[in-house]
Amino acid sequence: MSKEYDLVILGGGTGGYVAAIRASQLGLKVAVVEKGKLGGTCLHAGCIPSKALLRSAEVFATTKRSEEFGVITKDVTLDFLKVQERKNKITEQLYKGVQHLMKQGKIDVIEGYGRILGPSIFSPIPGTISVEMNNGEENEMLIPKNIIIATGSRPKSLPGLVIDGEYVLTSDEALQMESLPKSIVIVGGGVIGIEWASMLHDFGVEVTVLEYADRILPTEDHEISKEMQRLLKKKGVKLVTGAKVLPETLEKGEGITIQAEHKGETKSFTAEKVLVSVGRQANVENIGLENTEIVLEKGYIKTNEFFQTKESHIYAIGDVIGGLQLAHVASHEGIVAVEHIAGENPIQIDYSLVSKCVYSSPEVASVGFTEVEAKEKGFTVKVGKFSFRAIGKALVFGESDGFVKLVVDEVTDDLLGVHMIGPHVTDMISEAGLARVLDATPWEVAHTIHPHPTLSEAIGEAALAVDGKAIHA
Repeated sequence: MSKEYDLVILGGGTGGYVAAIRASQLGLKVAVVEKGKLGGTCLHAGCIPSKALLRSAEVFATTKRSEEFGVITKDVTLDFLKVQERKNKITEQLYKGVQHLMKQGKIDVIEGYGRILGPSIFSPIPGTISVEMNNGEENEMLIPKNIIIATGSRPKSLPGLVIDGEYVLTSDEALQMESLPKSIVIVGGGVIGIEWASMLHDFGVEVTVLEYADRILPTEDHEISKEMQRLLKKKGVKLVTGAKVLPETLEKGEGITIQAEHKGETKSFTAEKVLVSVGRQANVENIGLENTEIVLEKGYIKTNEFFQTKESHIYAIGDVIGGLQLAHVASHEGIVAVEHIAGENPIQIDYSLVSKCVYSSPEVASVGFTEVEAKEKGFTVKVGKFSFRAIGKALVFGESDGFVKLVVDEVTDDLLGVHMIGPHVTDMISEAGLARVLDATPWEVAHTIHPHPTLSEAIGEAALAVDGKAIHA
Protein backbone atom coordinates (compact mmCIF):
# COMPACT_ATOMS: atom_id res chain seq x y z
CA MET A 1 0.00 0.00 0.00
CA SER A 2 1.30 3.47 -0.85
CA LYS A 3 0.25 6.99 0.16
CA GLU A 4 1.29 10.36 -1.24
CA TYR A 5 2.25 13.36 0.90
CA ASP A 6 3.60 16.86 0.49
CA LEU A 7 5.98 16.13 3.37
CA VAL A 8 7.07 13.06 5.30
CA ILE A 9 9.11 13.55 8.46
CA LEU A 10 11.39 10.76 9.68
CA GLY A 11 11.33 11.08 13.47
CA GLY A 12 8.66 12.39 15.82
CA GLY A 13 10.87 14.08 18.39
CA THR A 14 10.62 17.76 19.28
CA GLY A 15 12.06 18.93 15.96
CA GLY A 16 9.98 16.48 13.94
CA TYR A 17 6.59 17.08 15.51
CA VAL A 18 7.02 20.86 15.59
CA ALA A 19 7.93 20.80 11.90
CA ALA A 20 4.81 18.71 11.25
CA ILE A 21 2.58 21.19 13.05
CA ARG A 22 4.03 24.13 11.12
CA ALA A 23 3.61 22.25 7.84
CA SER A 24 -0.01 21.53 8.72
CA GLN A 25 -0.57 25.22 9.44
CA LEU A 26 0.74 26.00 5.96
CA GLY A 27 -1.70 23.59 4.38
CA LEU A 28 0.67 20.74 3.56
CA LYS A 29 -0.38 17.10 3.74
CA VAL A 30 2.00 15.66 6.33
CA ALA A 31 3.00 12.34 7.84
CA VAL A 32 5.38 11.63 10.70
CA VAL A 33 7.14 8.25 10.86
CA GLU A 34 8.12 7.28 14.40
CA LYS A 35 9.15 3.87 15.68
CA GLY A 36 8.94 4.84 19.35
CA LYS A 37 6.80 7.48 21.03
CA LEU A 38 6.06 10.96 19.74
CA GLY A 39 8.18 13.48 21.62
CA GLY A 40 11.39 11.54 21.13
CA THR A 41 14.44 11.88 23.33
CA CYS A 42 13.49 15.25 24.82
CA LEU A 43 10.13 14.11 26.13
CA HIS A 44 10.92 10.52 27.06
CA ALA A 45 14.67 10.29 27.75
CA GLY A 46 16.05 13.80 28.10
CA CYS A 47 14.73 17.29 28.80
CA ILE A 48 11.47 16.54 30.58
CA PRO A 49 12.19 13.42 32.67
CA SER A 50 15.60 14.68 33.80
CA LYS A 51 14.13 18.04 34.84
CA ALA A 52 11.38 16.26 36.76
CA LEU A 53 14.06 14.37 38.69
CA LEU A 54 16.06 17.56 39.20
CA ARG A 55 12.99 19.25 40.67
CA SER A 56 12.48 16.39 43.14
CA ALA A 57 16.16 16.60 44.08
CA GLU A 58 15.81 20.34 44.62
CA VAL A 59 12.76 19.90 46.86
CA PHE A 60 14.52 17.17 48.85
CA ALA A 61 17.65 19.28 49.33
CA THR A 62 15.60 22.33 50.32
CA THR A 63 13.54 20.32 52.78
CA LYS A 64 16.69 19.08 54.50
CA ARG A 65 17.63 22.70 55.24
CA SER A 66 14.11 23.95 55.90
CA GLU A 67 15.03 25.03 59.43
CA GLU A 68 16.84 27.99 57.82
CA PHE A 69 13.39 29.19 56.72
CA GLY A 70 11.82 28.63 60.12
CA VAL A 71 10.14 25.40 59.03
CA ILE A 72 10.94 22.54 61.38
CA THR A 73 10.78 19.06 59.85
CA LYS A 74 11.88 15.74 61.21
CA ASP A 75 13.05 12.56 59.56
CA VAL A 76 12.91 13.77 55.97
CA THR A 77 13.16 10.72 53.72
CA LEU A 78 13.15 10.09 50.00
CA ASP A 79 10.87 7.63 48.22
CA PHE A 80 12.66 7.27 44.89
CA LEU A 81 9.93 5.11 43.37
CA LYS A 82 7.47 7.97 43.95
CA VAL A 83 9.99 10.34 42.40
CA GLN A 84 9.99 8.12 39.32
CA GLU A 85 6.19 7.87 39.37
CA ARG A 86 5.93 11.67 39.29
CA LYS A 87 8.40 11.85 36.42
CA ASN A 88 6.45 9.26 34.44
CA LYS A 89 3.14 11.03 35.10
CA ILE A 90 4.49 14.33 33.76
CA THR A 91 5.95 12.64 30.69
CA GLU A 92 2.70 10.78 29.97
CA GLN A 93 0.65 13.97 30.29
CA LEU A 94 2.85 15.79 27.80
CA TYR A 95 2.89 12.76 25.47
CA LYS A 96 -0.91 12.80 25.34
CA GLY A 97 -0.70 16.51 24.55
CA VAL A 98 1.56 15.87 21.55
CA GLN A 99 -0.77 13.13 20.32
CA HIS A 100 -3.67 15.59 20.53
CA LEU A 101 -1.73 18.17 18.51
CA MET A 102 -1.16 15.60 15.77
CA LYS A 103 -4.88 14.83 15.59
CA GLN A 104 -5.74 18.51 15.69
CA GLY A 105 -3.44 19.19 12.75
CA LYS A 106 -4.74 16.18 10.79
CA ILE A 107 -1.18 14.84 10.69
CA ASP A 108 -0.78 11.13 9.94
CA VAL A 109 1.43 9.35 12.46
CA ILE A 110 2.91 6.16 11.00
CA GLU A 111 4.15 3.86 13.77
CA GLY A 112 7.16 2.09 12.36
CA TYR A 113 10.74 2.35 11.13
CA GLY A 114 11.22 4.37 7.96
CA ARG A 115 13.97 4.04 5.35
CA ILE A 116 14.56 6.17 2.27
CA LEU A 117 14.62 4.16 -0.93
CA GLY A 118 16.49 4.94 -4.14
CA PRO A 119 14.80 5.70 -7.49
CA SER A 120 11.97 3.24 -8.11
CA ILE A 121 8.70 2.71 -9.88
CA PHE A 122 7.17 5.05 -7.32
CA SER A 123 9.57 7.94 -7.90
CA PRO A 124 12.40 8.71 -10.35
CA ILE A 125 14.41 10.35 -7.55
CA PRO A 126 15.40 9.03 -4.11
CA GLY A 127 12.67 9.66 -1.60
CA THR A 128 10.07 6.94 -1.41
CA ILE A 129 9.96 5.83 2.21
CA SER A 130 9.40 2.23 3.15
CA VAL A 131 8.00 1.88 6.66
CA GLU A 132 8.50 -1.35 8.55
CA MET A 133 5.33 -1.31 10.63
CA ASN A 134 5.45 -1.81 14.40
CA ASN A 135 2.33 -3.98 14.24
CA GLY A 136 3.99 -6.46 11.89
CA GLU A 137 1.78 -5.63 8.93
CA GLU A 138 3.15 -5.33 5.41
CA ASN A 139 5.47 -2.36 4.83
CA GLU A 140 3.79 0.90 3.90
CA MET A 141 5.20 2.94 1.03
CA LEU A 142 5.06 6.71 1.50
CA ILE A 143 5.62 8.87 -1.58
CA PRO A 144 6.49 12.40 -0.45
CA LYS A 145 7.32 15.49 -2.44
CA ASN A 146 9.67 16.47 0.37
CA ILE A 147 11.32 14.75 3.35
CA ILE A 148 12.68 16.04 6.64
CA ILE A 149 15.12 13.76 8.46
CA ALA A 150 14.73 14.35 12.19
CA THR A 151 16.04 11.08 13.58
CA GLY A 152 17.88 12.68 16.50
CA SER A 153 20.78 11.25 18.45
CA ARG A 154 21.69 8.79 21.17
CA PRO A 155 24.26 8.78 23.98
CA LYS A 156 27.74 7.70 22.97
CA SER A 157 30.44 6.05 24.99
CA LEU A 158 34.22 5.88 24.97
CA PRO A 159 35.83 3.12 22.87
CA GLY A 160 36.02 0.02 25.03
CA LEU A 161 33.65 1.33 27.70
CA VAL A 162 30.69 -1.00 27.24
CA ILE A 163 27.28 0.15 28.45
CA ASP A 164 25.68 -2.80 30.25
CA GLY A 165 22.68 -0.95 31.66
CA GLU A 166 23.30 -2.23 35.18
CA TYR A 167 26.71 -1.06 36.33
CA VAL A 168 27.77 1.17 33.42
CA LEU A 169 25.00 3.50 32.34
CA THR A 170 24.19 6.37 30.03
CA SER A 171 21.52 8.92 30.88
CA ASP A 172 18.96 6.66 29.14
CA GLU A 173 19.47 3.85 31.64
CA ALA A 174 19.96 6.20 34.60
CA LEU A 175 16.50 7.69 34.04
CA GLN A 176 14.99 4.25 34.60
CA MET A 177 16.78 3.42 37.87
CA GLU A 178 14.42 1.99 40.50
CA SER A 179 16.79 2.81 43.34
CA LEU A 180 19.68 5.17 43.88
CA PRO A 181 23.27 3.94 44.20
CA LYS A 182 25.26 4.99 47.23
CA SER A 183 28.04 6.24 44.96
CA ILE A 184 28.64 6.96 41.30
CA VAL A 185 31.50 8.00 39.00
CA ILE A 186 30.36 10.28 36.17
CA VAL A 187 32.60 10.26 33.10
CA GLY A 188 32.20 13.68 31.53
CA GLY A 189 31.69 17.09 33.09
CA GLY A 190 29.70 18.75 30.33
CA VAL A 191 26.08 19.86 30.56
CA ILE A 192 24.50 16.42 31.04
CA GLY A 193 27.23 15.22 33.39
CA ILE A 194 26.93 18.26 35.63
CA GLU A 195 23.13 18.09 35.72
CA TRP A 196 23.35 14.46 36.85
CA ALA A 197 26.13 15.25 39.33
CA SER A 198 24.04 18.01 40.89
CA MET A 199 20.87 15.93 40.96
CA LEU A 200 22.41 12.78 42.39
CA HIS A 201 24.33 14.69 45.04
CA ASP A 202 21.11 16.41 46.14
CA PHE A 203 19.50 12.95 46.36
CA GLY A 204 22.31 11.94 48.73
CA VAL A 205 24.57 9.99 46.36
CA GLU A 206 28.36 10.28 46.67
CA VAL A 207 29.42 11.74 43.30
CA THR A 208 32.79 11.88 41.50
CA VAL A 209 33.08 13.60 38.11
CA LEU A 210 35.97 12.83 35.75
CA GLU A 211 36.37 15.47 33.02
CA TYR A 212 38.96 15.30 30.25
CA ALA A 213 39.15 19.10 29.74
CA ASP A 214 40.85 21.42 32.19
CA ARG A 215 37.48 22.62 33.51
CA ILE A 216 33.90 21.44 33.83
CA LEU A 217 31.29 22.98 31.50
CA PRO A 218 34.09 23.73 29.03
CA THR A 219 31.79 25.43 26.49
CA GLU A 220 30.60 28.02 29.02
CA ASP A 221 32.35 31.25 29.96
CA HIS A 222 35.47 30.51 32.01
CA GLU A 223 34.19 32.44 35.05
CA ILE A 224 30.95 30.46 35.00
CA SER A 225 32.89 27.18 34.95
CA LYS A 226 35.08 28.36 37.81
CA GLU A 227 32.10 29.36 39.94
CA MET A 228 30.24 26.11 39.24
CA GLN A 229 33.33 24.13 40.19
CA ARG A 230 33.66 26.08 43.43
CA LEU A 231 30.01 25.63 44.39
CA LEU A 232 29.85 21.91 43.55
CA LYS A 233 33.02 21.24 45.54
CA LYS A 234 31.56 23.24 48.42
CA LYS A 235 28.51 20.94 48.34
CA GLY A 236 30.71 17.85 48.41
CA VAL A 237 30.89 16.75 44.78
CA LYS A 238 34.36 15.47 43.88
CA LEU A 239 35.56 17.01 40.60
CA VAL A 240 38.64 15.77 38.78
CA THR A 241 39.52 17.80 35.67
CA GLY A 242 42.26 16.99 33.18
CA ALA A 243 41.42 13.32 33.67
CA LYS A 244 41.83 10.84 30.80
CA VAL A 245 39.66 7.83 31.58
CA LEU A 246 41.16 4.44 30.69
CA PRO A 247 38.17 2.26 29.68
CA GLU A 248 40.23 -0.94 29.52
CA THR A 249 40.91 -0.69 33.27
CA LEU A 250 37.25 -1.05 34.27
CA GLU A 251 36.74 -3.85 36.78
CA LYS A 252 33.51 -5.13 38.28
CA GLY A 253 33.49 -6.56 41.76
CA GLU A 254 31.65 -5.37 44.83
CA GLY A 255 31.69 -2.04 43.02
CA ILE A 256 33.02 -0.63 39.77
CA THR A 257 36.64 0.51 39.59
CA ILE A 258 38.00 2.55 36.72
CA GLN A 259 41.33 4.28 36.30
CA ALA A 260 42.24 7.63 34.80
CA GLU A 261 45.45 9.44 33.99
CA HIS A 262 45.63 12.63 36.02
CA LYS A 263 48.60 14.96 36.42
CA GLY A 264 51.05 12.32 35.26
CA GLU A 265 49.70 9.60 37.54
CA THR A 266 47.25 6.74 37.07
CA LYS A 267 44.52 6.97 39.70
CA SER A 268 41.71 4.56 40.57
CA PHE A 269 38.10 5.55 41.24
CA THR A 270 35.54 3.17 42.72
CA ALA A 271 31.75 3.45 43.00
CA GLU A 272 28.58 1.36 42.74
CA LYS A 273 27.89 2.61 39.22
CA VAL A 274 29.51 4.52 36.38
CA LEU A 275 27.51 7.05 34.35
CA VAL A 276 28.99 7.80 30.93
CA SER A 277 28.23 11.33 29.74
CA VAL A 278 30.58 12.09 26.86
CA GLY A 279 28.19 13.52 24.28
CA ARG A 280 25.76 12.17 21.72
CA GLN A 281 25.99 10.69 18.24
CA ALA A 282 23.60 11.16 15.33
CA ASN A 283 21.14 8.46 14.33
CA VAL A 284 22.14 8.19 10.67
CA GLU A 285 22.50 4.44 10.32
CA ASN A 286 20.00 2.25 8.49
CA ILE A 287 17.70 5.06 7.33
CA GLY A 288 18.60 4.77 3.65
CA LEU A 289 21.16 7.55 3.27
CA GLU A 290 23.22 5.22 1.06
CA ASN A 291 20.39 5.40 -1.49
CA THR A 292 20.84 9.16 -1.82
CA GLU A 293 23.55 11.73 -2.55
CA ILE A 294 23.34 13.04 1.02
CA VAL A 295 26.75 13.91 2.47
CA LEU A 296 27.92 13.11 6.01
CA GLU A 297 30.56 15.20 7.81
CA LYS A 298 32.02 13.80 11.02
CA GLY A 299 28.98 11.59 11.42
CA TYR A 300 26.40 14.32 10.88
CA ILE A 301 24.24 15.15 7.86
CA LYS A 302 25.52 18.18 5.96
CA THR A 303 22.91 20.83 5.12
CA ASN A 304 22.74 24.42 3.88
CA GLU A 305 21.35 27.38 5.82
CA PHE A 306 17.78 26.25 5.12
CA PHE A 307 18.58 22.64 6.13
CA GLN A 308 18.51 21.20 2.63
CA THR A 309 20.81 18.26 2.02
CA LYS A 310 22.56 17.60 -1.29
CA GLU A 311 19.20 16.12 -2.35
CA SER A 312 17.27 19.40 -2.57
CA HIS A 313 13.92 17.81 -1.69
CA ILE A 314 15.37 16.15 1.43
CA TYR A 315 16.03 18.27 4.51
CA ALA A 316 17.57 17.41 7.89
CA ILE A 317 17.21 19.10 11.27
CA GLY A 318 18.10 18.73 14.94
CA ASP A 319 20.73 16.53 16.54
CA VAL A 320 21.25 14.59 13.32
CA ILE A 321 22.98 17.64 11.76
CA GLY A 322 25.16 18.43 14.80
CA GLY A 323 25.61 22.02 15.93
CA LEU A 324 23.66 22.99 19.03
CA GLN A 325 21.98 19.77 20.07
CA LEU A 326 19.09 21.40 21.90
CA ALA A 327 15.35 20.76 21.64
CA HIS A 328 14.48 24.42 21.08
CA VAL A 329 17.06 24.61 18.31
CA ALA A 330 15.65 21.52 16.58
CA SER A 331 12.17 23.05 16.73
CA HIS A 332 13.25 26.26 15.05
CA GLU A 333 15.30 24.40 12.46
CA GLY A 334 12.17 22.40 11.67
CA ILE A 335 10.11 25.56 11.25
CA VAL A 336 12.72 27.12 8.94
CA ALA A 337 12.91 23.94 6.85
CA VAL A 338 9.13 23.72 6.48
CA GLU A 339 8.77 27.38 5.61
CA HIS A 340 11.49 26.99 2.99
CA ILE A 341 9.64 24.00 1.52
CA ALA A 342 6.47 26.11 1.41
CA GLY A 343 8.22 29.07 -0.26
CA GLU A 344 7.78 31.32 2.76
CA ASN A 345 11.31 32.84 2.55
CA PRO A 346 12.22 32.18 6.22
CA ILE A 347 14.89 34.05 8.17
CA GLN A 348 18.10 32.06 8.67
CA ILE A 349 18.96 31.06 12.22
CA ASP A 350 21.75 33.00 13.92
CA TYR A 351 23.04 30.47 16.43
CA SER A 352 24.79 33.16 18.46
CA LEU A 353 21.31 34.34 19.47
CA VAL A 354 20.29 30.96 20.92
CA SER A 355 20.02 30.74 24.69
CA LYS A 356 21.57 27.68 26.39
CA CYS A 357 20.71 26.32 29.83
CA VAL A 358 22.14 23.94 32.42
CA TYR A 359 19.50 22.83 34.94
CA SER A 360 21.86 21.99 37.77
CA SER A 361 21.85 23.53 41.24
CA PRO A 362 22.84 26.30 40.82
CA GLU A 363 21.51 26.79 37.30
CA VAL A 364 23.54 28.18 34.40
CA ALA A 365 22.23 30.09 31.38
CA SER A 366 23.97 31.93 28.57
CA VAL A 367 23.51 33.56 25.19
CA GLY A 368 26.07 34.93 22.75
CA PHE A 369 29.83 34.92 22.96
CA THR A 370 31.93 34.13 26.01
CA GLU A 371 34.58 36.68 26.95
CA VAL A 372 37.30 34.53 25.39
CA GLU A 373 35.29 33.92 22.19
CA ALA A 374 34.61 37.64 21.80
CA LYS A 375 38.31 38.45 22.10
CA GLU A 376 39.21 35.66 19.66
CA LYS A 377 36.81 37.23 17.16
CA GLY A 378 38.71 40.49 17.39
CA PHE A 379 36.42 42.48 19.68
CA THR A 380 37.81 44.77 22.35
CA VAL A 381 35.55 43.95 25.27
CA LYS A 382 34.40 45.41 28.51
CA VAL A 383 32.62 43.38 31.17
CA GLY A 384 29.95 44.03 33.76
CA LYS A 385 29.31 41.61 36.63
CA PHE A 386 26.86 41.62 39.50
CA SER A 387 26.49 39.10 42.33
CA PHE A 388 23.20 37.66 43.51
CA ARG A 389 24.40 38.27 47.08
CA ALA A 390 23.28 41.89 46.72
CA ILE A 391 19.85 40.94 45.37
CA GLY A 392 17.07 40.90 47.95
CA LYS A 393 14.98 38.23 46.23
CA ALA A 394 17.98 35.87 46.13
CA LEU A 395 18.40 36.25 49.89
CA VAL A 396 14.67 35.63 50.35
CA PHE A 397 15.02 32.43 48.31
CA GLY A 398 18.03 31.41 50.36
CA GLU A 399 20.03 31.05 47.15
CA SER A 400 22.47 33.94 46.82
CA ASP A 401 25.47 32.26 45.17
CA GLY A 402 26.31 33.18 41.58
CA PHE A 403 26.31 36.24 39.35
CA VAL A 404 25.30 37.78 36.04
CA LYS A 405 28.03 38.73 33.56
CA LEU A 406 27.69 40.90 30.44
CA VAL A 407 30.30 40.90 27.67
CA VAL A 408 30.15 44.11 25.64
CA ASP A 409 31.91 45.54 22.57
CA GLU A 410 33.91 48.48 23.91
CA VAL A 411 33.85 50.24 20.51
CA THR A 412 30.15 50.01 19.58
CA ASP A 413 28.67 49.26 23.03
CA ASP A 414 26.82 46.29 21.50
CA LEU A 415 25.92 43.44 23.81
CA LEU A 416 27.98 40.39 22.75
CA GLY A 417 27.11 37.85 25.41
CA VAL A 418 25.30 37.32 28.70
CA HIS A 419 26.27 34.60 31.17
CA MET A 420 24.50 33.71 34.41
CA ILE A 421 24.94 31.27 37.25
CA GLY A 422 22.55 31.25 40.16
CA PRO A 423 18.91 30.79 41.17
CA HIS A 424 16.34 30.43 38.38
CA VAL A 425 18.63 31.90 35.71
CA THR A 426 17.20 29.51 33.11
CA ASP A 427 13.94 31.43 33.48
CA MET A 428 15.74 34.78 33.20
CA ILE A 429 17.92 34.22 30.14
CA SER A 430 15.18 35.06 27.63
CA GLU A 431 15.47 38.75 28.53
CA ALA A 432 19.12 38.57 27.52
CA GLY A 433 18.19 36.61 24.41
CA LEU A 434 15.73 39.33 23.38
CA ALA A 435 18.36 41.98 24.07
CA ARG A 436 20.73 40.15 21.71
CA VAL A 437 18.07 39.83 19.00
CA LEU A 438 17.34 43.57 19.24
CA ASP A 439 21.08 44.39 19.31
CA ALA A 440 20.63 46.18 22.62
CA THR A 441 23.28 48.10 24.51
CA PRO A 442 23.93 47.88 28.25
CA TRP A 443 22.35 51.35 28.56
CA GLU A 444 19.09 50.04 27.11
CA VAL A 445 19.11 46.98 29.37
CA ALA A 446 19.90 49.11 32.43
CA HIS A 447 17.13 51.59 31.62
CA THR A 448 14.58 48.79 31.40
CA ILE A 449 13.16 49.15 34.89
CA HIS A 450 13.38 45.77 36.60
CA PRO A 451 10.74 45.23 39.30
CA HIS A 452 11.83 44.98 42.93
CA PRO A 453 12.29 42.55 44.53
CA THR A 454 13.08 40.16 41.70
CA LEU A 455 16.08 38.11 40.66
CA SER A 456 16.05 39.94 37.32
CA GLU A 457 17.42 43.05 39.04
CA ALA A 458 20.82 41.37 38.73
CA ILE A 459 20.63 41.79 34.95
CA GLY A 460 19.96 45.53 35.23
CA GLU A 461 22.73 45.96 37.80
CA ALA A 462 25.20 44.00 35.67
CA ALA A 463 24.34 46.27 32.73
CA LEU A 464 25.09 49.32 34.88
CA ALA A 465 28.30 47.66 36.09
CA VAL A 466 29.67 47.61 32.52
CA ASP A 467 30.43 51.31 32.94
CA GLY A 468 31.00 51.23 36.69
CA LYS A 469 27.52 52.54 37.56
CA ALA A 470 26.01 49.62 39.49
CA ILE A 471 23.89 50.96 42.36
CA HIS A 472 24.15 48.15 44.89
CA ALA A 473 27.73 47.03 44.21
